[in-house]
Amino acid sequence: MAARRALKAVLVDLNGTLHVEDAAVPGAQEALKRLRGASVMVRFVTNTTKESKQDLLDRLKKLEFDISEDEIFTSLTAARNLVEQKQVRPMLLVDDRALPDFKGIQTSDPNAVVIGLAPEHFHYQILNQAFRLLLDGAPLIAIHKARYYKRKDGLALGPGPFVTALEYATDTKATVVGKPEKTFFLEALRGTGCEPEEAVMIGDDCRDDVGGAQNVGMLGILVKTASCEHDCPLM
Repeated sequence: MAARRALKAVLVDLNGTLHVEDAAVPGAQEALKRLRGASVMVRFVTNTTKESKQDLLDRLKKLEFDISEDEIFTSLTAARNLVEQKQVRPMLLVDDRALPDFKGIQTSDPNAVVIGLAPEHFHYQILNQAFRLLLDGAPLIAIHKARYYKRKDGLALGPGPFVTALEYATDTKATVVGKPEKTFFLEALRGTGCEPEEAVMIGDDCRDDVGGAQNVGMLGILVKTASCEHDCPLM
């Protein structure tokens, strides 16, 4: 393991750490202001697939968070980058509010499947269409595989169970682009000029946030606002 260096960058998770849906986590705005006062670069990383980056930014501004668009790195961005790299035409199993982040991507006659959190689309007919594409050899790109996420009314199924169902049914393996993948954290740090050993990740998910950060060489700080106490090996 590489030796720790002076802290230069902080990655902060959003949903469950700074806010839960349309409500700010108590004290989060003040905590962010104090962090801004330190001599470190701050970036915000999220696995959310329920809305575009612009909608997410608008939500954060309404909650009085001082955040700019270029400070946010999302798993939707990572998924788009991979789609462009592979030059495929994806079937987009994502929430309609996330579609603006794929503007300009060719989706007719799909030859790939991109899956995120899309409750309105997770029904038999649509999943069966994805299943048949995968059987024909289409690659499966999972924006992330979270088992569940935090809502105001409690825990809810994440995209992970649906990704796993398609993997099992087609005997294939998804390429995952969001947290806790190493490439996600490295892409988020790109542009900061910092190595993982010079950065720390703050989040509410012990696997996707803390565990993922530790696997790439970062420090991880767990914020217990959500569901980490549920079968968390780090506690």
